[in-house]
Amino acid sequence: MVPLCTGGAGLEIPKQLFDPNVFNAWMVLFINLLERPVPVEGQPIDPEIRKSWGWWKVKKWTIHILNRLYTRFGDLKLQKPESKAFAQMFQKNYAGKILACHMQLLNAIRTGDYLPDRVINLVLQYLTNSVTKNSMYQLMQPQIDIIVFEIIFPLMCFNDNDQKLWEEDPHEYVRKGYVAYSFADIIEDLYSPRTAAMDFVSELVRKRGKGNLQKFIHFIVDVFRRYDESSADHKPYRQKDGALLAIGTLCDKLKQTDPYKLELERMLVQHVFPEFNSPVGHLRAKAAWVAGQYAHINFSDPDNFRKAMHCIVSGMRDPDLPVRVDSVFALRSFVEACKDLNEIRPILPQLLDEFFKLMNEVENEDLVFTLETIVDKFGEEMAPYALGLCQNLAAAFWRCMASSEAEDEADDSGALAAVGCLRAISTILESISSLPHLFIQIEPTLLPIMRRMLTSDGQDVYEEVLEIVSYMTFFSPTISSDMWSLWPLMMEALNDWAIDFFENILVPLDNYISRGTDHFLQCKDPDYQQSLWNALSSIMRDGNMEDSDIEPAPKLIEVVFQNCKGNVDRWVEPYIMLAIERLQRTEKPYLKCLLVQVIANAFYYSPFLTLETLNKHRVATEIFSHWFAMLQQVKKSGARANFKREHDKKVCCLGLTSLIRLPADQIPADALDRIFKATLELLVAYKDQVAGGVSVLHFVCFGGFLFFKKKLLLGNLMWALHLIKKRNEESGDDMDGFDADEEDDEEVDSDKEMGLDDEDGDEASSLHLQKLAAEARGFQPADDSDDDFSDDEELTSPIDEVDPFIFFVETVQGLQASDPARFQNLMQTLDFRYQALANGIAQHAEERKVEIAKEKAEKANAQ
Repeated sequence: MVPLCTGGAGLEIPKQLFDPNVFNAWMVLFINLLERPVPVEGQPIDPEIRKSWGWWKVKKWTIHILNRLYTRFGDLKLQKPESKAFAQMFQKNYAGKILACHMQLLNAIRTGDYLPDRVINLVLQYLTNSVTKNSMYQLMQPQIDIIVFEIIFPLMCFNDNDQKLWEEDPHEYVRKGYVAYSFADIIEDLYSPRTAAMDFVSELVRKRGKGNLQKFIHFIVDVFRRYDESSADHKPYRQKDGALLAIGTLCDKLKQTDPYKLELERMLVQHVFPEFNSPVGHLRAKAAWVAGQYAHINFSDPDNFRKAMHCIVSGMRDPDLPVRVDSVFALRSFVEACKDLNEIRPILPQLLDEFFKLMNEVENEDLVFTLETIVDKFGEEMAPYALGLCQNLAAAFWRCMASSEAEDEADDSGALAAVGCLRAISTILESISSLPHLFIQIEPTLLPIMRRMLTSDGQDVYEEVLEIVSYMTFFSPTISSDMWSLWPLMMEALNDWAIDFFENILVPLDNYISRGTDHFLQCKDPDYQQSLWNALSSIMRDGNMEDSDIEPAPKLIEVVFQNCKGNVDRWVEPYIMLAIERLQRTEKPYLKCLLVQVIANAFYYSPFLTLETLNKHRVATEIFSHWFAMLQQVKKSGARANFKREHDKKVCCLGLTSLIRLPADQIPADALDRIFKATLELLVAYKDQVAGGVSVLHFVCFGGFLFFKKKLLLGNLMWALHLIKKRNEESGDDMDGFDADEEDDEEVDSDKEMGLDDEDGDEASSLHLQKLAAEARGFQPADDSDDDFSDDEELTSPIDEVDPFIFFVETVQGLQASDPARFQNLMQTLDFRYQALANGIAQHAEERKVEIAKEKAEKANAQ
């Protein structure tokens, strides 16, 4: 009955319960259940069975219900108008009574009686939520010292269970004992009394710091004093452990608060660093962790930082596994904070040896984070170790995968560590990107992973594997036959189950086509051109596929047309008609732009073939009308509504310019006039946007499309949230969601150079900066309602070498030379504005020729 009520409370309160009499009856029942003492007789001795004993399960589910009610109705500011009166009644009549019952339950900790971990955790959640509410905190305040010093602090101290785990199963201690301050096992936080205690302290000093912070720090200092004054046989080792945990937990607060922030270095030197040599293992581990928390402070004496870092490195060889693990965690912070890499450079080989010894013992993604930090810090200096690092990480990956397959779904530490191994491999490949010969050496080590994980076996790590394939196909001197053997695997996955990864698959496919063009064109077994057509036509014709899902498809068609110029004539008609077929039922403006760009790319590839295809299918008028309408469409701000990116504009310019080359019998005078003017408008808009562009950092280009290297924490956070949700569904816990605010994109008008009216000079760059800032915060903002902006704003492709201004001017000059009368008629149709624009474009083309020649000369001299 009680769990059933929990489910109801987790959704919506039934209307009947809004009746005060009905609700009161239930609350009297729940509070009676809370207050009723648990019988001593009959309690199981086995702790695992005892926590699931009926009496304790009733207590747990009752607290669950009351906590949920408090979460939903404990804050009047969050209430809808229709529930405010009920919330006021709940707070007035019941919230305080529940708090009193919870504090009474916690007395068991003071008296040494039994209380299940989950019950403690839930009760402390209620108390933590109450800290922020004035009326509730006033009820708590008379007993706050008892709560903090006699309940919370003892929970933070090393205890008998910790000692047993440390001695009997250090691997389990590492997995379970670090939840208080490691991201590795975030799921355990929901059940850990220690984590709940730390959360309470953090919230208390954050919201009620006045008086409480000073009192708590004095208490910690007193623990340090008693520890220092006691003989070795009587030192309060466990209390010192709890005090160190408290100091580490409050590091962010202490770093910002006077007078404590001025005393941190002295505190570390006096009370933390000496424990590196403690005879007690758990204090050595805790000292390493605390040192890592404070590694980024400004040390007035650099020698203190140096000595601490060397102690951390030494800790990696400690006889106790948890000390070695905590030392590696702390090393990451010290490497990040280290200003002189010469402190680490001489010991780098030994450091890596110890690191991989530890990876052989422990599966933990935080270990891999440390390795990534080292690789990032040393960059190309990691080249001599690259092959060995990849071999060790590959071996670790296979171990983690085997462990993950053997684990139950609630414990995915092996899977998380496997993902970390793959990301670390990508970091190494990025660090040696300027040394292509190393990729040849590394390829045999990574091929088995890529082959296996590009199948359905690798769905959980598919994105990470595709990242590795992208590096290997882009930075290797050539794409080997072994790497080409991965193409069919990706095609099979894309056709079967991997459509959600289409944007990721796009990157290596682009690399194959752009860097292995001859093989792509000539090989018939397998037939890469045919397999690509099969996949793209199936996806683009799928009526159930959302517009956003198929965006990579037209991008890949563009890759084919641009890289295989003159060699894929037989595919021009099929791809054009495929794009038109999808265009006729497309709603999203961004996809419409991409599909029209397929036609623009086809014109650039072969204007004769493309126009012939459009005329053959009697769609030429329809397509040109649609294209020009899109070019003219503007938003309320006056900014261009379509073809926002520099690349979009350039593709359209090249496609339209190519049409000018066609003879008069194929392009009538009125059509030529319209094409000429539209191209002028686009060229000016393109010039303005390039002039107002912003260089974008932290992206790596592969072939034609950007490959964004995600922050590791974000990936792990999403995984952890998935696991929490899964575990909560099993246990009946719930977790409220959140909504991200959406912001409308506001394009900034460009300059009016060359006589053009207000345009969208940096329309894309302002949005791009929004995206970069949002990624740094760990959130992805919603684009405008059209969803028409893509992360590949700055891309590389064969048309990068084509200057659209020079291409346009030389094309017009060719028209003038081949058909002077036609050229003269065209010029006479231009009004003063378009003549000014044409002259400006011609002048800019000459400037570009000079700039390009200068750039080539400088590049040649630099070689």
